[in-house]
Amino acid sequence: MKLKLFFTSFFIAHLFLCSTVFAQTKTFKNNSAHKDWRAPETLQVLFKTNKGNFIIQSYRSWAPLAADRFYTLVKKGFYTNIYIFRVEKDYVVQFGISDNPKESSFWDKARLKDEPVIQKHKRGMVAFARSEKNSRTTQLFVNMQDNAKLDTTMREGVHGYPPFGKVISGMHVFFQLNDQYAKRILPLQDSIYRYGNQYLVQHFPGLDKIISATIIR
Repeated sequence: MKLKLFFTSFFIAHLFLCSTVFAQTKTFKNNSAHKDWRAPETLQVLFKTNKGNFIIQSYRSWAPLAADRFYTLVKKGFYTNIYIFRVEKDYVVQFGISDNPKESSFWDKARLKDEPVIQKHKRGMVAFARSEKNSRTTQLFVNMQDNAKLDTTMREGVHGYPPFGKVISGMHVFFQLNDQYAKRILPLQDSIYRYGNQYLVQHFPGLDKIISATIIR
């Protein structure tokens, strides 16, 4: 009975931990053959959503590897037809899992090396999510307020989440997003990677969607 209670408590604690961080799926063998394109020093990307549009501007000097990955993903159309699966209006908004399981699998093998945190996590700043060392892939999060704790946090022996850009227009759109699920979907990401949008549509109806992402400058 005590053993059963221990494992139950462990499972609940583990689930809670996963739901409070910027988790991703487990690490696969890295795809060393992939190489991102070099991004311009500054880049503006227009995101169209069902609730309105916003613009992210990236700065390569802040985090070169992240800026290059962002540029490559946008050029390849990765952020087309994807759901915004985490909305915490007093913390962050997170998105960046493809509807195509094969594409998700490819990018999950092309993980970025960690970079130093140069910029602070002010309202509107954008960074890649990660789960462990050298684990950034495609998921982005936008700070909904100043999140100073993300400037100094340590996770898996790595310091912080290096911002590479910021929202320069349309920040109000994030506050209009459906936040009924908050961070509940975070520990269920494996299912999104496996089944794509259909999993979210079936189990979490009403989520808002990014329709497209286009370079405008």
